[in-house]
Amino acid sequence: MGAMNSRYLEITYRRGTPVAAYFYLPRRPGDVSARTVVGEAGLVTDYAADGRAIGIEITSPSVLTLHLFNAALAAAQQPPAAPDDIAPLLIGHRRSPATG
Repeated sequence: MGAMNSRYLEITYRRGTPVAAYFYLPRRPGDVSARTVVGEAGLVTDYAADGRAIGIEITSPSVLTLHLFNAALAAAQQPPAAPDDIAPLLIGHRRSPATG
């Protein structure tokens, strides 16, 4: 039961730059990917055998936007992410000289 609301981001870095990431969705013990669906911007959604989305692989973090990520979550029948949920990836490719 404790896993029902657990969503978290795992990021792989190379020289300080995100090169891949995985957003874990609520899982049950023993869940493994039985099917994958490739979406826009290198987002790959993993589904358990019973059809539940269990995670989203982010293969191209440099092009990720919150809008694209939330579209993938919606397609997986998951609630949207907040900017803070994937902030390290969004900050990584938004290098603006204007800091306000």
